[in-house]
Amino acid sequence: MERSLPPYEPLAEGLDMEGLPRSTVVTVEPPPPPPPRDHLAWSLCSALYANFCCLGFMALVFSIKSRDRKVLRDYSGALSYGSTAKYLNITALVLNIFLIILIIVLIATGTITMMNVLHQQQEQYPQYPFHRPT
Repeated sequence: MERSLPPYEPLAEGLDMEGLPRSTVVTVEPPPPPPPRDHLAWSLCSALYANFCCLGFMALVFSIKSRDRKVLRDYSGALSYGSTAKYLNITALVLNIFLIILIIVLIATGTITMMNVLHQQQEQYPQYPFHRPT
């Protein structure tokens, strides 16, 4: 692929190469920074699946506000709302993991306790399995 050069223009009458500037200054602007993240997908999942104390819903609201600010090119506002949504999502996630672990522990200890009670009843009344005294 051959690059075409601009057409050659001769110097105007009375000008020589000595009177022309020897260099050209080109200012290059840095690319604009990438827009801040709004964490909308994470907030939507938190609102639908892990909505402990409405933290997922609040994160969704802040994510939508962040997206609106991004559309208006207010990157500082979008960054503020996006970071609030991120922290709400993290809090909701940590609390939900804690609750799931707590429920698993409670179910496991309840099952072990019930098995011990049934085992003691079987030892106390061997002729009547699963019979409860009244």
